[in-house]
Amino acid sequence: MKFLSTTPAVFGLAFSALFTVSAPASATECIAPSNPGGGWDFTCRTIGRILTELDLVDGNVQVTNMPGGVGAVAYAMVVNERPADSDLIVATSTVGITQIAQGRYPAPIDAVRYLAMLGADVGVIAVDNDSPIDSLGELTEIMASDPTSLVTAGSSGAGGWDHLRLLMVAREGGLDDLGALRWVQFDGGTDAVTQMMGGQIDVVSTDLGEIAGFVESGDIRILAALSDDPIPAFPDIPTAISQGINVTGYNWRGLYTGPDVSDADYAAWVEDLETVYNSENWQTAAVESGLTPIWRGGAEFEKFVVEQAEIMEEISRDIGVIE
Repeated sequence: MKFLSTTPAVFGLAFSALFTVSAPASATECIAPSNPGGGWDFTCRTIGRILTELDLVDGNVQVTNMPGGVGAVAYAMVVNERPADSDLIVATSTVGITQIAQGRYPAPIDAVRYLAMLGADVGVIAVDNDSPIDSLGELTEIMASDPTSLVTAGSSGAGGWDHLRLLMVAREGGLDDLGALRWVQFDGGTDAVTQMMGGQIDVVSTDLGEIAGFVESGDIRILAALSDDPIPAFPDIPTAISQGINVTGYNWRGLYTGPDVSDADYAAWVEDLETVYNSENWQTAAVESGLTPIWRGGAEFEKFVVEQAEIMEEISRDIGVIE
């Protein structure tokens, strides 16, 4: 399968990757499309370690860091150079899928095979503890009727994941002109919450893991968790779904493999990763790192990824991030 270049910059990254990546490893390998440290590196190193601990692979899993293009370089390499390598898995997340949805990868969403997600930071919609907005229903009513009256914020720029999942809530709640909702970017969820507590921001959309301390102290209120089920550590926080807004907003961690990997090898990977997920090893490692263990695997996960990308693309187009 050949990749489809979408921009000269991405093509340059992909072209460079073809000449700098070493020959395929004979042992199991996990590519983290980033420098050491951070979410993708954690995914490869932790899941790789547990695969070895549970004797699901022979020997140790080789972790290869391959930064570039927020995952685009690794994506191009897999599609072009190792499409049938059943010993290769690659870390990905909501961030990578957002990049694909906005045309920043050199191939479309279905150019690889998505294996599973094993955990996630759960997105939340928060207001200051003194805010007059008491429920998600009240917030969506204001967003639909008078969106310019609110200043919203998070740790991503316009069109980033914090922004997109708030717009998903707003659209589900009846807002037609998504561009009318004002958005301010901060360096992190903590900075956004601090400004909200100071009265400069009305609503924050971010990962719960970034602002859990403010929730525990009572400085802010969470109107909704963007998850299928209540968050175990905060069971009293209602989900958006339970309030009639059918939106989830996971910043999930998962893996994909090459497009030509056989169905049998693909199924074996999904089975092994589910074994990892169900192990005490993973459950402990995920929670200790601030993740909520969540499983989606195989065909269910592939469908989830495609649906999420379609929503991201549509909203990104509506707000002018892409044409």
